[in-house]
Amino acid sequence: MTQQKPPGRLQKAPENFLGQDLIQEITTQGLNEQRRSFLRRSFAATLGTAAGLASSKAMAADVFEGDPAILNLPEYSRTLGLPVATSPYGQPSKYEKNLQRRESPGLTRVGAASVSFCPLQGMFGIITANGLHFERHHQGWHDIDPQQHRLMVNGLVSNPSVFTMDDIMRLPSVSRMHFIECGANTGMEWGNVAVPTVQYTHGMLSCCEFTGVPLSTILDACGIDRKRARFILAEGADGSSMTRTISLERAMDDVMVAYGMNGEMLRPENGYPLRLVVPGVQGVSWVKWLRRIEVGDMPYATKDETVHYIDLMPDGTHRQYTSIQECKSVITTPSGGQQLIDKGYFNISGIAWSGRGKVKRVDVSVDGGKNWRTARLETPVLSKCLTRFNIDWVWNGGAAILQSRAIDETGYVQPQMRQLREVRGAKSIYHNNAIQSWQVAETGEVGNVHVS
Repeated sequence: MTQQKPPGRLQKAPENFLGQDLIQEITTQGLNEQRRSFLRRSFAATLGTAAGLASSKAMAADVFEGDPAILNLPEYSRTLGLPVATSPYGQPSKYEKNLQRRESPGLTRVGAASVSFCPLQGMFGIITANGLHFERHHQGWHDIDPQQHRLMVNGLVSNPSVFTMDDIMRLPSVSRMHFIECGANTGMEWGNVAVPTVQYTHGMLSCCEFTGVPLSTILDACGIDRKRARFILAEGADGSSMTRTISLERAMDDVMVAYGMNGEMLRPENGYPLRLVVPGVQGVSWVKWLRRIEVGDMPYATKDETVHYIDLMPDGTHRQYTSIQECKSVITTPSGGQQLIDKGYFNISGIAWSGRGKVKRVDVSVDGGKNWRTARLETPVLSKCLTRFNIDWVWNGGAAILQSRAIDETGYVQPQMRQLREVRGAKSIYHNNAIQSWQVAETGEVGNVHVS
């Protein structure tokens, strides 16, 4: 994998380790079972571990000679470890302390930073750890006493109601995995600002298993007026009174009033004790610290729907209520700020998602979009959820431009930036789902590059 060069000696494979013909086959066609078998045997032979080789002991001696990590038994293998109760709540290893959310204080117009970016470059699979979930606040976050929190439902209902947290948690619950993406994710790329890493280009994105009550269950219990009701207004308990309009059709489909995230209660910065989960829709509609739901017959046109989270079009008009997060993908490794430690085989890995359903296919290019190969989609492949993709690549030491292109089950194809600009212009902020490019230099350094 891509990483900073580790301490100790790196055992370098010989120049003819794979052979040029095999390198070309893997680069253009990927790994089939025959090529995988040859790759395994090649590694084993190089490292002197292939069973049955008469010279294996001698080869192993050459490999291990002078490596203290192999020859010397470390202190932790000779002493008693720490007890169970060292930390009542488990923490990551101290050696992973650099994997953390990071702020960008100048990004928003409030005095303090209100955005933290998820470190996508250091994550595996599709689930985001609770402590690394991205943050976006409009007036800071609060740690609310769940015993004092209430959810009110009013408007076009026959039975206006107030629910305590105990009331909510007594109702039938569901658990589902979904991505959440801020509408401004990748927004800096609109202005040709090549921020350095995938954490800053795409890090306002996370994916979790959410647990809660279907909103339809709550609305049905309150006796929604089916003849007149067309929209709901969700309101948060924070200082900004964040409010968002959601169509009744969507509200009665897969929207959830959630209290759980990845098997535990929501974190305070993610809306504890109650938030809305609106799958496939930009994160601002996932109202945190949810305190009120009003049922109405028309869109509410609140301040955050008329002034913010709108799309400036080339003719000077603004699009409103463009909340769906369209099909998108990004390569997370190798990606900006990383370093290829040596030429040879690498696994290109990334994530793809669509607000309209499942990801159907992801193609990857290593030459800036001239040629494409189809990547492997790792299971599970779920609707409105991140999907992990992988593809084999043998780097020959030359310059390369890595790109991924996702296609969802509706047939929508992730656009190039040029194609997106033809429709949206160059002055937007929100809903940038263009193809991301990473340039690999001959030195192995990987950086952000804009390809027209």
